Amino acid sequence: MRNIFLAIIVLGLMASCNSKPEGYSINGTLTGDVADGTAVYLKRSGENNRLVEVDTAEVKGGTFVFEGQQNQPEMHYIFIDQLGGYAATVLENGDIEFTAHKDSLGLAKSTGTPQNEFLYDFQKNSREVSQQAMNIQKDLKAASNSRDTVLINSLKEELNDLRGEYEEFELGYIKDNPNALISALLIDRAINTRTSTTEELQTLFNGLSAEIKETEAAKKVKKTLDELKKREENSKNTSVGAVAPDFSAPSPSGKLLALNDVKGKATLIDFWAAWCRPCRAENPNVVKVYDKYKEKGLSIIGVSLDKTAEAWKKAIEDDGLEWHHVSNIAYFDDAIAKLYNVDAIPATFLLDENGVIVAKNLRGPALEARISEMLN
Repeated sequence: MRNIFLAIIVLGLMASCNSKPEGYSINGTLTGDVADGTAVYLKRSGENNRLVEVDTAEVKGGTFVFEGQQNQPEMHYIFIDQLGGYAATVLENGDIEFTAHKDSLGLAKSTGTPQNEFLYDFQKNSREVSQQAMNIQKDLKAASNSRDTVLINSLKEELNDLRGEYEEFELGYIKDNPNALISALLIDRAINTRTSTTEELQTLFNGLSAEIKETEAAKKVKKTLDELKKREENSKNTSVGAVAPDFSAPSPSGKLLALNDVKGKATLIDFWAAWCRPCRAENPNVVKVYDKYKEKGLSIIGVSLDKTAEAWKKAIEDDGLEWHHVSNIAYFDDAIAKLYNVDAIPATFLLDENGVIVAKNLRGPALEARISEMLN
């Protein structure tokens, strides 16, 4: 009987140690005079970083509560009706304690769950640096008003040093906190601000814990890093001196046409679209060059980034573009544009008889001068 009793105790302890909260509650406390019935909004970042409303609550006696279930940690934001600013909190299962003053939502505190503890720890350090920066900027404004050039230069240098220190702080935080959701978000920010190389950012991502890598935030980072690495690889493959990568796509008749099928002694790959005004403005010059040098070995293949086949074909006819054309009708999602790292048009690549890229983005007289040099 005693052994059975002990076994029950052990099983109970194991269950309590291994149990995870099945849902979340955000227990909000607001200081300052916030009227009962004031709406509180819980939002998250959706497509194109637009905020999406997740839930609403009402203030009662200076408090509010959100409850629900969350599959994985995700950054959310709390807005309060008629109050300026917002506060960040990590939505995850567990009891989240949220405290803020009505006049400073940006300084709110979220604690009680692992990811919110990470977030609060990061915010404390981050706010210290932000305060230092604000103090320097205040002094800089005063120095500018007094036209103290020596002090202005000194403060600007101090601000630049502080900016570098802060970047190092964020990178160090990521390395030291692989289990933090905020670490994945900081990598995403470093990608956008280009404060580190793709290789360095990939190393930081590789260091994240398996649990964090499963979050949507980390999956977004991985996708972006993969795209960056592909772009960098494509950039090397489409730089001057590289052999132009072959491609194929449907012609206006629907037949597949490849770059290798149309190469001449000089070949111009012209990325354009019917909707692109600079492209259409340049077309008469390209027509003139083509008519002058086609008999000497100039070949042109136009790669259209149009959205509809009708607009593409009409522009070819209207502008009298009597050379080779292909298009996937995919706008900037076009596989050829991605292969050549084209994210703005017009864009051109000039190849020699061996298919080697000898020049990029030549227009007007510069285009004719280079083609004349190659073919005359």
